[in-house]
Amino acid sequence: MSLLTVKDLGQGFEDKTLYQDGNFVLNKEDHMGVTGQNGVGKSTLIKILTGEILPDEGQIKWQNRVTVGYLDQYAKLAPGVTIRQFLRTAFEKLYQKEEELNKLYEEYAEDGNDELLEKAGKIQTYLEENNFYGIDTEIERVASGLGLAELGYEHDVSQLSGGQRSKIILAKLLLQNPDVLLLDEPTNYLDVSHIDWLVDYLNEFAGAFIVVSHDYDFLGRIANCIIDIDLGTITRYTGTLKQAMRQKEANRETYLKAYTNQQRKIAKTEAYIRKNKAGTRSKSAKSRERQLAKMDVLNPPKGNRKPHFEFPYVATAANLLLQTQDLVIGYDEAIVKEPFNFSVGGNEKIAITGFNGIGKSTLLKTLLSQIEPISGSFKLSETAKVAYFKQDLAWPNKNMTPLQYLQEIFERIKPKELRGALARLGVTAQQAMSPLKKLSGGEQEKVKLAKMQFEPANLLFLDEPTNHLDRDSKDALRDAIVKFPGAVIIVSHERDFFQGNWIDKTIDIETMNNN
Repeated sequence: MSLLTVKDLGQGFEDKTLYQDGNFVLNKEDHMGVTGQNGVGKSTLIKILTGEILPDEGQIKWQNRVTVGYLDQYAKLAPGVTIRQFLRTAFEKLYQKEEELNKLYEEYAEDGNDELLEKAGKIQTYLEENNFYGIDTEIERVASGLGLAELGYEHDVSQLSGGQRSKIILAKLLLQNPDVLLLDEPTNYLDVSHIDWLVDYLNEFAGAFIVVSHDYDFLGRIANCIIDIDLGTITRYTGTLKQAMRQKEANRETYLKAYTNQQRKIAKTEAYIRKNKAGTRSKSAKSRERQLAKMDVLNPPKGNRKPHFEFPYVATAANLLLQTQDLVIGYDEAIVKEPFNFSVGGNEKIAITGFNGIGKSTLLKTLLSQIEPISGSFKLSETAKVAYFKQDLAWPNKNMTPLQYLQEIFERIKPKELRGALARLGVTAQQAMSPLKKLSGGEQEKVKLAKMQFEPANLLFLDEPTNHLDRDSKDALRDAIVKFPGAVIIVSHERDFFQGNWIDKTIDIETMNNN
């Protein structure tokens, strides 16, 4: 019996159909990946499976007594709670059993009732079988794998950054060890080494999972089946991500051939009917007309429009746009041991790497003069013009529409031009007039990138610009960066984004080696 059965699922958003007549199952052995372009309803599907959203149509049926763990990015982190204390809450039931055990021992010490001792023995066995006395060891294994150990286990959870917060919530979920994991973009705030650890963890996971991810390198390493959401349909494929994408393309070609052949047949039949409707073959024409009316006509195949990015360039005669001199970064104290000494040429493409929380974003903010350096200095060319992509999806007002957001910033630019920029990046007319809070992460990210289309620059600072983008959007973004005549400093945890050898220099904050 399947752990999960989804039958005749239908869901819409305003005037858009996300999926119709969706059917798939999740079996015990399934490590399922979810693919699809931005805005097709991947995150909505996860929310439907958790019961957070009720579907418009269809049935969601979980097997009885199946425990389901959901990566909830909005979980509350109370001030005064340490990382270790928060992670221990994953074992709350076991700690309750320990309290029960201690009470039984206290009662036994008072009256010596052997029944109490027998009950205590059973609880003791239960705790041992569930590795209660190895909890801290397990916590340290998972926390270390996700990069939390570097922060210190006594660190207050309310003081964590957005990326660190996501990590600790993911760590708690893994420690709970449910029968089924539901993970929505779990790699967004993980660096390469921690993604590798998560890959190993998921491949060894005894239960089933459903993972939404735009990181196809990650998804290809963990999935043994795929559900793809495309043009309002949910299709399940067995096998790896590469096999699923090949099958999807083959299915698309088969459908296109069937549609073309049917259209040719329809045109030929309609021509015969027109020619013979009033002649001696009118009976035959009417017969074909009835056949044509009963035909199950295939819908015309739709091509998903690929986004197009283009960063406007301001010319500069400077050979060096940026130079650092013994630059030490941090807030109250240095967060990197060695000072930075590097330069940025007029058209260099530079990647900044290192584990999450080590200071990649802090370096960018320092170079943008948003944070004062601890010591040392940096110098921007007088003709340097900087444009900055900030990784978080924070908005001055989430009830604003994308068009209103851009119009408020660029008052002199006509709405038609702003709508055109959004459309080129794949934001539809309907989405351009919808509140930002109702857009998917990828759609919101495209609005931020659309803003940069009106900010001429010769030096781009891009802090995790690929977090929520689908594959086509990431490919288009990479092409735009490569074609940009100026310099680019980019932070991204996705190793496949840097494929093609277009990076001129890598600054590894972990080793402080400049390659």
